[in-house]
Amino acid sequence: MAPHYKYPAAIEMQHRTRTERRFDETERDLPNISPSPLASTYTDKVFDILSYLGKKNPFPRSIESTDTVWLLDNTAHRNEKTGKWEAEFVTAVFSQDTSSVLLDAVSAVARQLGLDKNDPRYPTVEERILPFLQDIKPGTLVNVVHEPNTPLKLGPGGRNGISTDVKALPGKDNSRDGAHVVSTSAKVPQGTKGILKMETFYAEPEGWGVISDIDDTIKITQTSDPIGILRTTFLDTPEPCPGMPEFYQFIQSAIQDSSPWFYLSASPYNLYAFLREFLRQYYPHGTPVLRDASWMSLPGLLTTLTLGTEDYKVDRMEKIHSWVPKRKMICIGDSTQSDPEAYGEIYRAYPGWVKLILIRKVEDIAAIGIEDKNEPERFEKAFKDIPSEAWHVFTDPAECNKLVQEVVSKSSK
Repeated sequence: MAPHYKYPAAIEMQHRTRTERRFDETERDLPNISPSPLASTYTDKVFDILSYLGKKNPFPRSIESTDTVWLLDNTAHRNEKTGKWEAEFVTAVFSQDTSSVLLDAVSAVARQLGLDKNDPRYPTVEERILPFLQDIKPGTLVNVVHEPNTPLKLGPGGRNGISTDVKALPGKDNSRDGAHVVSTSAKVPQGTKGILKMETFYAEPEGWGVISDIDDTIKITQTSDPIGILRTTFLDTPEPCPGMPEFYQFIQSAIQDSSPWFYLSASPYNLYAFLREFLRQYYPHGTPVLRDASWMSLPGLLTTLTLGTEDYKVDRMEKIHSWVPKRKMICIGDSTQSDPEAYGEIYRAYPGWVKLILIRKVEDIAAIGIEDKNEPERFEKAFKDIPSEAWHVFTDPAECNKLVQEVVSKSSK
């Protein structure tokens, strides 16, 4: 693991943003009715206790027809020692029902957004808030089949209903037409809901790759405004940042379809389905990497998007580096959070891995929070000891086309 370089100025900006934009007040007004593990019967209580054993749980819970299962897209890579394919599989299991006070939660968010019950958009809030309120199912085992015919057991999940498993895979040569993307399907009872099919992108050791932030880099989220976050998360139709879909298509054409994309966000896993649909509509296929620190917490949504984002993103990028250390990476973020500091740290920690850093300069005050985030001194400090040609701050994505073309051409020689 690389040594971490702390940036007190960046942390101070995060706290100033929260203070000046009154995040604490909004968080206090949101009901903290996060659901606990479902334990309504004696059997449920036993399963709940056994879930403390994690992977050593001898009697995991099975999927039921009343459950919701999410299989999260991932990226397969070759193990550096064995040369064989493997991938990290992440699943989430929770009940279709909620024992939490749904109406109270919807009412609290709607009140923050200035909506009444007669507003035609009210049902949208109710639909999007459900993943924050459904009862989690810890200690559950999910059986899946990785195409064409490889059975896998995922889990059992931990206390938060999420399981993470590294599994050996037969390789894409066994898939139909040698595709870069192979599907995995859940073997569950009829009636089970959720994302029951996921996609694994097979990334060979060498070539290019992209790490991209989501919020206010490619999706308008207004991460420095608490009401803006609630509105863009629970109410508005998600919108891409201007020019970014076209820019990402340009990058894709420059680095080829065989290049993996990682969409790294400080958003919690509760928003996985919402963000996955958005990404598939506007951007190249990739693996969303989200944060599990605030799983099932409404106030926690605001916290994870504004605090500790640098350490979290550095940690996830270190994991991505362990998967594809020989690839050449392009890192894209924005000025609202700690993307400059996190990308600068990774560039210095792993010399030669990151070839280009691009930072979208966000000028909307609801997104940026405080103007100091766009000061040149901030970027100079974040990218200390990094060649000037290796990083660029932009407002119009089109100005980055030439930079991408040049770095790709230079690295191909």
